[in-house]
Amino acid sequence: MSGDLEATGTTKPATAFEWVGGEDAVRRLVDRFYDLMDLEPQFTQLRAAHGPSLDSARDKLFWFLCGWLGGPNHYIERFGHPMLRARHLPFKIGIAERDQWVGCMMQAMDDCQLDPVLQERLTESFMGTANHMRNV
Repeated sequence: MSGDLEATGTTKPATAFEWVGGEDAVRRLVDRFYDLMDLEPQFTQLRAAHGPSLDSARDKLFWFLCGWLGGPNHYIERFGHPMLRARHLPFKIGIAERDQWVGCMMQAMDDCQLDPVLQERLTESFMGTANHMRNV
């Protein structure tokens, strides 16, 4: 993305982080994502993989997404390079887990009313990353 002027006369955000709406919006997205795990039966398997408390996972995903979207590198400042695949190897991640994670994030993005164009782009990126995380 760039700050170029679009045909509509509006300036595109310089980063996906700005397009989402900054830290407060990323926090809302992450909170909705984890709330959905507790609320929706189709995410039961995904929720079970996270243990009894989601507090640590909420913070880590928030910190990670801020940087991944082009905002502050909170995660890297705390933990160093994300090494996503290595950090997720202890967990069974197959097609069902991938699809539940991406599906949950898609619903969270929709519920948070992110721009549909942004949702489409992020979904493609999330699916690519989720495919890379598969280990079964």
